[in-house]
Amino acid sequence: MRPKVILNLLFFLFCCTAVQAQTGRQITGKVIDAMGELPGVSVVIKGTTNGTTTDLNGEFKLDNVKNGDVLQFSFIGYKTENVKVGNQSKFDITMTENTQTLEEVTVVAVGYGDVRRRDLTGSIGSANMGDLTKTPVSNITESLGGRIAGVQVSSGDGGPGDNFNIVIRGAGSLTGSTAPLYVIDGFPSESSGLGSINPNDIESIDILKDASATAIYGARGANGVVIVTTKKGGAGKPTITYNGSVKVGLVKNTPEVMNAYDFVMLQQEIMGSGEEFQKNYITELYPTLDAYHNAKSYDWQDYIYRTALSHNHHISMTGSQGDLKYTTSLSYDDTQGVIINSGVKRYQGRVNLSQKVNNKLKIDFTGNYASTVQDGPTVSSATSSMSTAYMYSVWSFRPVSPTGSDLLNQMYDEGVNMSEDYRFNPVKSAQNEYRHKTTNNLQFNVGAEYEIIKKLKLKVTAGYTSTDYKNEEFNGSQTRTGNSHPSNTQSKGINAYLYQSEARSYLNENTLSYQLNKNSHNFNAMLGMSVQKNTSYIHSIRTEKISNESFGMAGLDKGSTPAVNSSKGENKLMSYFGRINYNYDSRYYITATMRADGSSKFARGNRWGYFPSGSLAWAFARESFIAENASWLSNGKLRFSYGQTGNNRIGNYDYMAHLITDDDLYKYPWNGQFVPGYVLSSMQNEKLKWETTEQLDLGLDLGFLDGRINLNMDYYIKTTKDLLLDADISASSGFSSATLNVGKLRNSGLEITLETTNIKTKDFSWNSSFNIAFNKNEIIALNSGQPYMTSYISWDNKYKTTPAYISKVGESAGKMYGFIYDGTYKYEDFNKTIDENGKEVYTLKEGIPYYVAGTQPGDPKYRDLTGEGEINDKDKTTIGNGQPKHIGGFTNNLVWKNFDLNIFFQWSYGNDILNANRMVFENPAAKQNTNMFAAYTNRWTPENPTSNIPRARAQGSNEYSSLYVEDGSFLKLKNISLGYNFEAKTLKPLHISSARVYLSAENIATISGYSGSDPEVSTRNSPLTPGFDWSPYPRAFSMSLGLNVTF
Repeated sequence: MRPKVILNLLFFLFCCTAVQAQTGRQITGKVIDAMGELPGVSVVIKGTTNGTTTDLNGEFKLDNVKNGDVLQFSFIGYKTENVKVGNQSKFDITMTENTQTLEEVTVVAVGYGDVRRRDLTGSIGSANMGDLTKTPVSNITESLGGRIAGVQVSSGDGGPGDNFNIVIRGAGSLTGSTAPLYVIDGFPSESSGLGSINPNDIESIDILKDASATAIYGARGANGVVIVTTKKGGAGKPTITYNGSVKVGLVKNTPEVMNAYDFVMLQQEIMGSGEEFQKNYITELYPTLDAYHNAKSYDWQDYIYRTALSHNHHISMTGSQGDLKYTTSLSYDDTQGVIINSGVKRYQGRVNLSQKVNNKLKIDFTGNYASTVQDGPTVSSATSSMSTAYMYSVWSFRPVSPTGSDLLNQMYDEGVNMSEDYRFNPVKSAQNEYRHKTTNNLQFNVGAEYEIIKKLKLKVTAGYTSTDYKNEEFNGSQTRTGNSHPSNTQSKGINAYLYQSEARSYLNENTLSYQLNKNSHNFNAMLGMSVQKNTSYIHSIRTEKISNESFGMAGLDKGSTPAVNSSKGENKLMSYFGRINYNYDSRYYITATMRADGSSKFARGNRWGYFPSGSLAWAFARESFIAENASWLSNGKLRFSYGQTGNNRIGNYDYMAHLITDDDLYKYPWNGQFVPGYVLSSMQNEKLKWETTEQLDLGLDLGFLDGRINLNMDYYIKTTKDLLLDADISASSGFSSATLNVGKLRNSGLEITLETTNIKTKDFSWNSSFNIAFNKNEIIALNSGQPYMTSYISWDNKYKTTPAYISKVGESAGKMYGFIYDGTYKYEDFNKTIDENGKEVYTLKEGIPYYVAGTQPGDPKYRDLTGEGEINDKDKTTIGNGQPKHIGGFTNNLVWKNFDLNIFFQWSYGNDILNANRMVFENPAAKQNTNMFAAYTNRWTPENPTSNIPRARAQGSNEYSSLYVEDGSFLKLKNISLGYNFEAKTLKPLHISSARVYLSAENIATISGYSGSDPEVSTRNSPLTPGFDWSPYPRAFSMSLGLNVTF
């Protein structure tokens, strides 16, 4: 469906809400408690949808009220009040606080149903949406990091519109996906759709963590489940709400690069002072090295970064018309990136409808459409050559022109061979490379709920999701790959690339639920079945040497050697599931679930998996012998759960043997000519089956002083067996590796959440929330006889056969691997002699180990672990761990009169970062005409012989070593938001019921020993390669000014 049609439909719904017939009269009133006015109290005529809410002064106004109606006043944390209407027209209501805590009244989504938080037997974390929306973001996932115990959030490239990754309770797979299942308004998806939903449309986010909670999703629940519920229609006349903000973003922390003088001095060290250096750097403008002290220095970061201006707008309308409840919204988000010509725009609309047909039948509809347009370079995309990464050109491009020419107008770096180094003017790259990505996402669910008999309900839902993605790239003559520089032997000429994909998902779910409450016995049961089909189509074309640059993307058919690819995929899932909940007197709880899943991703005989779970809980604080003797204990519950879940995140046809063809590589003589042939590229394995995760969870919930202090703790052991592992196999098979069910992985840890009401008076309140999570990851087994596996990072050709990470049995996955760095070789490590030409010759003393022949003072020195006297691969070892020992967050909410202040801290402790940026820019290894980080000015030189930074012409420096591994621990002041709520009496003449203005800041300050731009980085994020930092998109500091208005 086209965006214009969707927007017109939503506009129609906004404008065409019927006016209710006025058969009664208008009443007014005020609601207070012991400390004063109560805003936000729901006032509804009982048994109808006619209602309103109190304003900031606790006042309300309600039309169409008749004598005999019953007014129902409700507010979380307070007892519900029912008042019968007589002849009076004004009502003054005093509400009293409920002795029940929020644990007892808050409803949590558990999958195919909701339960009160006090009745939970599993481990479920819930986001505080009030906190998350205090700072405006386009993707709510960005705000989840540090908010819920055991939930890690990271980004890939990090640019505007980039996707975020969520890992719950540690990575549960090694080479498979570790992403959770996302369920948005009941529609399950293995890819996050949160980027297509405006955060202001979200009612709640609940994260299912233990097997008792996730087993209801069976084969897709092993990595946890994120349940997102959007806002539904309210009661009464239409309420219109506007949320908008303007944001300014900038880069605060950038690595310092060498200035003109330091750069030229480095070139002199590399080239020597002879003819080559004189020719390149001693000019009429700069006749000596010292003359460069006064030269203009270009820091290319000053030219590619900008102050980014962004704005977002969201307007919604909610209300009811008779038995129809509705919520509609429109939003527009325009986010500029801090790199020039980068940014993302999103157009989004949403409709939620609920129609009560009669006392037995209710029909619901949810629809969401989003169109996202992303522009700008992919910053961390290098795979074959580091020089193709965008930040490589930014940091390496020379800072001075020996002739005094303006480098900003110079496409190429002087003296650089572009057949080996693809460095290009980064400003011109950003200005002239066309990168345009468009994603159109449509999702809708339709459901009908029918009460067959009292308490027995049948629910039938149908859902559809479509995602259309298009990536357009065009490289003209003013770009890195399209230019015609004589040394650019890799030039493709003017070239273009088009990639399109279409994904469709169809869902039907049917559930039957029954609830029985009798005396102290509370029972509910649910049975269901589900069918889901996913299809995908991919088409791409790449062409080179387009004859006319002005064609742009329309020139795809005008180039030579076009490469066309096309593919289609499909998978299906059929499921049967059920759940039983029982509790006696809200003290003793038992829950049991079972799910059977059949997946087309596996061969016949292995398509069905069965995933049971069970949990017990004891609310001991409700026992009379405790309640009578410990009045200070408002809540106390022990929880125990065990269950199994699965992971089927593999390709649609991985159990089959795959065939490939290549016109250049696989040719066979036939009938006098060579014709392309087909060869096997992967091994058939019909024994392939699910990964199975077994999880045990022991939890304790405590509440003190009528809920002013709440403590939740969970200890878990999560073991995944039959890993879907890309495992090494015997070469006699004809393959080096294959996808097999081998190995076992364990995550165990402790999660603690503490929430407190520190102060609560009439004018001032202060609430805090603290969470911390410890997780230990351990590989129990790999393939038979395989003690470890190594992993490579695709970021440069020279490292593609050098392992950067190692995963050993008995240790955590993805540890950094290389040499232990012992500084530089010093003069005292050598015997010095003078040759016949009077030149000093240095020979290593006996007993000093060496890495390369001809080692010289200032070369890197690695530790000889074997004692052989020669450094080789046997001396490589674990040099770092990208997994943190613990992560967490700390939130404070303070309210004084009409002001509110939210402060959020986030941290990670004990994780290391492999800083590949330093491997390149603090290590020239005799590479000429390449700028370095300013830290490299402290390198080893004859004048600085005690330095432990390798010399400019160092040998053996292109190795992974502990020199480049740094502590990535950090404490970050992530968000601050200060708001002011206007007085109702000020707003009343403007026909505004409430208004709030706020100022917020994000990524404010970081305490960390990491030398890079930001320790919250992992550009090659996977369980086997955590904490790798290479050419990241910078994380911006931002400030926002926002307004929330309700009419």
